[in-house]
Amino acid sequence: MIDIVLGTWAEQAPALKPLRREVFIVEQGVPEELEWDEYDAVSRHALALIDGEAVGCGRLLPDGHIGRMAVRKVFRGRGVGRMLLAALVSEASGRGLSMLQLHAQTHALGFYAQAGFVAEGVEFDEAGIPHRLMVRRLPS
Repeated sequence: MIDIVLGTWAEQAPALKPLRREVFIVEQGVPEELEWDEYDAVSRHALALIDGEAVGCGRLLPDGHIGRMAVRKVFRGRGVGRMLLAALVSEASGRGLSMLQLHAQTHALGFYAQAGFVAEGVEFDEAGIPHRLMVRRLPS
């Protein structure tokens, strides 16, 4: 069973830091100085747990930007990412946000499209990885 827990950086940093380090810094080669930023402190974080183990995460910034979506490699393909994204979309809706945006790694465009996000603009580089801007409008 997958549990999704929403919380603050202060509450969840002990679980989020090693998870994000594993996926972004080690697996994907994102420079450490780009991974940690001032937005963690002001974001709402979603943490996916399986049997108490941190297996995935994502964050929602106050402006409706979703980011830092990550699932540990051995847990991919089990619906963890879908549940994390749904929790963040629900949180945004509950806050009255009308539009969400994210920078999707190009290999994940289909994943986000299935959740109602639409790609806009041209491909761009972020931390050495190709991305596209994606947006989703929420009912008001």
